[in-house]
Amino acid sequence: MYINKNYGFWMTLSWSKKPMIYGFFYSLLISIIFYTFEIGMGLPWQPIGVIGIAVAFYLGFKNNSSYDRTWEARKIWGGIVNYSRSLGAQICSFVQGDNSDLIKKELVYRHIAWMTALRYQLRLSRTWEHKEERIQDRYSENVCEDYTKSLNSELSKYISKSEINELDGKSNIATQILKTQSVRFQELRDNNTFEDFRHMELQNLITNFYEEQGKAERIKNFPFPRQYASTALWLTFVFCALVPLGLVDIFNYTLGWVFWLSPIMSALIIWIFFLMEKIGDYSENPFEGTYNDVPITSIARGIEIDMREMINDTDIPKPTEAENGFLM
Repeated sequence: MYINKNYGFWMTLSWSKKPMIYGFFYSLLISIIFYTFEIGMGLPWQPIGVIGIAVAFYLGFKNNSSYDRTWEARKIWGGIVNYSRSLGAQICSFVQGDNSDLIKKELVYRHIAWMTALRYQLRLSRTWEHKEERIQDRYSENVCEDYTKSLNSELSKYISKSEINELDGKSNIATQILKTQSVRFQELRDNNTFEDFRHMELQNLITNFYEEQGKAERIKNFPFPRQYASTALWLTFVFCALVPLGLVDIFNYTLGWVFWLSPIMSALIIWIFFLMEKIGDYSENPFEGTYNDVPITSIARGIEIDMREMINDTDIPKPTEAENGFLM
């Protein structure tokens, strides 16, 4: 996620310059043909303008829907933050007696392991995502955070090797870690570490975590409907293909060099429409590991810091810092 006040103009232009460049040369070719051969290639601007209005409305619908997916993803992880803090506070309050410090650490660390597994799962590749645009040197093109090699290494910081071995072959490791946490709560209840009411409160939080995980997986595994995404792209192509034909007709009635402003104006209009389309396109998948996704690595690190401080742990990591304005 980009966290500086504004994207710079040149940064924005660099990200979206191809439609402008292609649009300029396409418009220039039409203007040269029109000027050299005096071929009547121009089209009335009025119907083209109507098409442009329709495309703009459609792009607005697509962008709003894409933004809703991104904002929902952020709300999901906001819920995980709140529930995690509640879990940490309840663990500290409910777990008393012999070996309470070790039990508290075990429960807190297992929860951090769940967040780690969920974060890795949410950044696995999907065919509809922009894999080639992932943050370089952080996420590979095909597997965002190397699920097969580095996940077990990360989990080993928080749970035992035997518990990690039990996860081998599981299709949804995060789900299994929460199940293990639930079973452990029951064991503590059976040992009278806390009574039924407190056990129910902890189990309710497990239910909440499953709900938030399911919501995140819904966004991850169900793409923005392709018919809407594809239609927006092709309508933009159609409109932008007609723009130079309409402007060349308008600029035909000007004098001298002003006629040659037509390719420039056409390129500008084409760039604006494709920029709107691209913004919506890159907001559809908030967990794909690109520069505009939800910074779940940073959020998870913040939760880890809060929970480990609750149990007075040592060697607590520092918050994730932004690099060149981008927070992961």
